[in-house]
Amino acid sequence: MLKTDKVTIKFGGLTAVNEVSVHIKPNQITGLIGPNGAGKTTFFNCISGVYTPNSGKVMFQGKEIQGSKPYQINKLGITRTYQNINLFRKMTVQENVLVGMHSRLKSNYLTDMFHIPSQQREEKEAYAKAYEWLKFVGLEPYAKDQTGSLSYGKQRLLEIVRGLASDPKLILLDEPAAGMNSQEKLELDELLQRILKLGVTILMVEHDMKLVMNVCHEIYVLAEGKLLAHGTPEEVQNNPDVITAYLGGE
Repeated sequence: MLKTDKVTIKFGGLTAVNEVSVHIKPNQITGLIGPNGAGKTTFFNCISGVYTPNSGKVMFQGKEIQGSKPYQINKLGITRTYQNINLFRKMTVQENVLVGMHSRLKSNYLTDMFHIPSQQREEKEAYAKAYEWLKFVGLEPYAKDQTGSLSYGKQRLLEIVRGLASDPKLILLDEPAAGMNSQEKLELDELLQRILKLGVTILMVEHDMKLVMNVCHEIYVLAEGKLLAHGTPEEVQNNPDVITAYLGGE
């Protein structure tokens, strides 16, 4: 589904991502892990169009997308969440989901201005669909609440569902379990499985190794901007280079 070929991103004299090649298979959860500063979020930013790589290719369903704008990549079917929660805190919970649906709506400023019947119908359908997405993650009781009033864990869920509302084929989750308690992480594990059943492929950056090892089919490991290892959770757990990168040598 997604393939990168020797992607390199530099900031001045610093090489943040160094010739990283990955192959994300459809209908799987793939993990991207590594120590702090390994280049994981920078790599996500390259895939989602925030950064353009200095060299290398990013291909989504066979089409090169490096250099495309974030909204163009979203329209192709890639969405993402952020390491730092990036919600509109003064909007309602339901309105945040509507923002995620924006790229799939047909109305424009002219139809909004005149409030023509087709725009009214689409708006009504969008609100109903947004409510169904909230039910998908159990947030429907908070639909009319201001987003800033939600707990941190629920805001994390809202970010995920806002991404899903754009009907993606691939969702990039940047530390979805950050700030969640043990029960919320168990619920996240179950939610990820239900997202897969929707036909949405998942690429996930996460520091919670128990969650990663439980849910991921394959794992890529970055260290100092380079690809250190790739394999099944068991293979990665037993890789001596990975152990050294996380824990240091003997």
